[in-house]
Amino acid sequence: MPSAKTVSLDSHAMATLRYIRESMDAAGCVAVPGSAGIAMGMVGLAATVMSLLPDLAPHWFAIWVAAGPIAALAGALLMTRSTSVVSFIAMGTPGRKLLLGLIPCLFAGAVLSGVLWKANDIAAIPGAWLLLYGCSLISASAFIKMIVAWMGVCFVVLGVIAFMVPASFHIPLLGLGFGGLHILFGILIGRDVHGR
Repeated sequence: MPSAKTVSLDSHAMATLRYIRESMDAAGCVAVPGSAGIAMGMVGLAATVMSLLPDLAPHWFAIWVAAGPIAALAGALLMTRSTSVVSFIAMGTPGRKLLLGLIPCLFAGAVLSGVLWKANDIAAIPGAWLLLYGCSLISASAFIKMIVAWMGVCFVVLGVIAFMVPASFHIPLLGLGFGGLHILFGILIGRDVHGR
């Protein structure tokens, strides 16, 4: 017949195992700074404004192709300033898993952009960008934070909408996604990190 000490020991062991499991989960995640999302969003808004100017509107594709690497570089620079990211990547396997979550969809977006551009179907590119970027965020969210998955879902929804609306809405949708969503979720992530 089990004694009260056995029950107490079992409860303590379960609590310890739960703590170890939560610690391991936290060690396999990276705290993305909200400032990275805000910086990327500012680049997205700048690209939107430029693309809506009458003289530059015909060059919207080139503007956005240039804005993508600039936004990625700004976000990456701000992320590397975070010590949690540096230690996370230094651990090896989690960093590789994060990249494996992001890279396939981003690569698919680049290839599909080239195919659509060559086929003279650039009207489908904004929807493809939004959709595939959202998928990459959802995939990578397992190694970042759950809030990133929700941002990915919002991008996916905008991508689907972009496929259904006239081309005149595409630039505003790109701005709403790559500008607005990055800034909004950057603020939310920043508040979460700082406990506000």
